[in-house]
Order: sequence, then structure tokens, then C-alpha cells
Amino acid sequence: MTTVVVIAKETLPGKVKTRLHPPLSLEQAAEVAAAAVQDTLAVVRALPATRRVLLFDGNRTPPGSEDFDVITQIGGGLDARLGALFDEVEGPTLLVGMDTPQLTVADVAPVFDAWTDDVDAWFGPANDGGWWALALARPTGDLLRGVPMSQDDTGAHQLARLASAGLRVGRLPELVDVDTIDDARLAAAAAPGSSFAATLRRVDPESSGDAPRTRTTTEEARS
Repeated sequence: MTTVVVIAKETLPGKVKTRLHPPLSLEQAAEVAAAAVQDTLAVVRALPATRRVLLFDGNRTPPGSEDFDVITQIGGGLDARLGALFDEVEGPTLLVGMDTPQLTVADVAPVFDAWTDDVDAWFGPANDGGWWALALARPTGDLLRGVPMSQDDTGAHQLARLASAGLRVGRLPELVDVDTIDDARLAAAAAPGSSFAATLRRVDPESSGDAPRTRTTTEEARS
């Protein structure tokens, strides 16, 4: 029995993916962010989870989240918001964000297929030094509160926190976390059949999607 949580915010111009501007307009950046959320929700719906949660900051929840339980993000820093989430959930819980629209079911399969007695947590590193996924067998917010977030050493700090708590950590693959336009182009090239890639190609002429492909359709991206 595993809970999967997606942390996301309402995709309003000027509030999301502002580092994509320029070259994108703030409106285009919001469109790209909305597509990233859609792709992420699609993958999470395909996972064999017993509960799906949207940890949300905003007023209008995104399409595709109708069957998700919605938890409103508390105020404060990201570490406090994630800490509150992991205090609220029970049982094995996987958290992913909206910044890796190239996510596939295979990327997180170990959380469902290989959560053995010698693994207490799963950690997915991001290319920018952060992390894109964290799964805890016995969730507690103390494992996240106080960890410096949104830095190029956030992943190292989080791993150190898990190690200091005596947890045995399994590794998930490293993924590109979309912050800049170069990140977005890499993520789109990795998932050329995704809504994210199609949206980016429409608003960013340099996103040709001609890089090496690992999947070709949106449905394949979910398997």
C-alpha cells in the first residue's frame, strides 16, 4: 500500500516557471507549466498507488486531479511545507514534483516493486543538485524540516539527513528538473510525445525535439 503525492502550484502567469522568461513570455511559461502538471498527473494515475494526493498551492486545482485527495500547502518555506505533508500521511509515501514532466512509470517502479526490508527510503536526484522524488516507508516531517531547499546542494543535505536518521536509501534515476529553458528543452527531448514537449515546441521554436528519444507517445511515457 503506497501513497503518491504530487506537489504543484496553480499555473498562473508570473507565478510559475518564471525562469523560462525570457525567451518565453510569462503566459507561455504558465502554459508550459500547466502541460508539465498534466503529464505528471497522468503518470501518477498509472501507478499502482492506493492513494493519490495533490499537495496544492492555489485556488483552482488542475484538470486530471479530480480523483486525487487535495491537501493545501501550509505557509512557510518548502522544507516546512514538505514536513507538514509527511507528518499528515501514513504508510509508505512517494512524493514527486511538477518539474519533471518526462517522468515515467519505470522511473519510480522500484518504489512499488523493490521496497525490501533493507530499504527505508527512495531518493531521486535531480541534475541541478536537488531531488525530484523522495519516498519514505515511515513518513515523518522531521526528515525534511530544516533541510535547505532550492540550492545546488539540497540533494546532498537531504541524503545526509536521511543517513543521520539511520535510514537505508535506494536510488532512483537522475532526472532533469525544469527550471531554465535549456532544462525544458532537455526534458522535452526525453519525452517528445508528451503534452509538455508539444506545448514547448509551439511556444519555443528552438525546441525541435530531435534529441535521442526514449519514448514516442504520451501513452508510452506512462508505462
